[in-house]
Amino acid sequence: MTEPHRPTQTGTRAALGHSRRGFLLMAGGATLAACSSLPESPPPQAALPPAPAVPAQPTNMLGSGTVRIGLILPLGATGNAAIAAQSLKYAADMAIAEFTGANIQLIVKDDGGTGPGAQTAAQQALDEGARAVIGPLFAHTVAAAGQVTRSRNVPLVGFSTDTNVATRGVYLLSFLPQTDVVRAVRYASSSGRRAYLGMLPDNAYGSVVEAAFRETVSAVGGRVVGLERYAPGNASQYAEAARRLAPSAAQADALFVPDSGEAVPQILQALSSAGVNLSGKQLIGTGLWDSQALFNVPQLQGGIFAAPDPAGFRAFSQRYEARFGQKPVRTATLAHDAVSLMAALVNTGGEAGLNDTAIQNPSGFGGIDGIFRFRSDGTNQRGLAVMRIASGGTQIASPAPRSFAEQGI
Repeated sequence: MTEPHRPTQTGTRAALGHSRRGFLLMAGGATLAACSSLPESPPPQAALPPAPAVPAQPTNMLGSGTVRIGLILPLGATGNAAIAAQSLKYAADMAIAEFTGANIQLIVKDDGGTGPGAQTAAQQALDEGARAVIGPLFAHTVAAAGQVTRSRNVPLVGFSTDTNVATRGVYLLSFLPQTDVVRAVRYASSSGRRAYLGMLPDNAYGSVVEAAFRETVSAVGGRVVGLERYAPGNASQYAEAARRLAPSAAQADALFVPDSGEAVPQILQALSSAGVNLSGKQLIGTGLWDSQALFNVPQLQGGIFAAPDPAGFRAFSQRYEARFGQKPVRTATLAHDAVSLMAALVNTGGEAGLNDTAIQNPSGFGGIDGIFRFRSDGTNQRGLAVMRIASGGTQIASPAPRSFAEQGI
């Protein structure tokens, strides 16, 4: 059995392809893979009897398995939330189609993007027999739905990036910024970087990444020689923070700037204007750097950030576009992987396989964006690649690990 974007055994990775799809469950060093073939269409045949009519499936149901799973999304919201919700729903539908023998059926519920809506959606899904819940999308909706699922001892796998809503039984499958920081700083340390500067936004995101930055630098034997915060989107604040940081810059061989494509060039300019010589310093970002707007910035050439291996999303996107005639949102892979996870757990242990012990398997799981596993506190770890900005794009500086035993993860 050949997997296009999953390892076929623990510690190996198969080549990408388009004929088979699957999801890998790595349990205690053993491998459980569920694969589905996409056969070519048979040649036309004459004089065949008409196929029996297949009853239309309710619009709020996906799949025909016996184990029900709730899928809660802000389908009735407006703007980008509704666009993301529809893309996540399509990806969930695709996952069921691509997973051979998926014995699950998704009960799709709309929370409207509100906490009360999420609470009602979760209650309805459980009353209709859901044994686990996928979604919702936002922190406040995950928290609201999680209150319901925890009271019924039903696991929930949501998509928020706010770790404050994670807990045992309420798991986050999102891309968490802490994981970006750990991977990038560890790579910089392995390249000999020991003294770190940081310029961070003075907001909730900045607080999260600062904690991970300080902890990881200390864990790898480095030291933070200077760190400043600034009000996001305020050029004068960039300049003031840069002036405060400048006296420490001579000691540093790495600079951490976890901000967006619009802000980072302005911050680097402010540092240069304050007399900071960026030459020879390893520039480090987070997943916010995965933006075409940054790839041609001269000062960022050679800068690094952690991200999933892009090959997985490219292959997923091609299949998605062929199926639905449109491009997926980047986070659509989360729904695909969550559905595949549930299908794998059910195929392994039946309805009883949907439990905290199985979800927290330390060997983890393999998804479109690489390996991941859940901690007991509901957060996740991912096996990320380190990407280097170069020549108007990115290159893989360090490949994503194929198991959590690699690279000390």
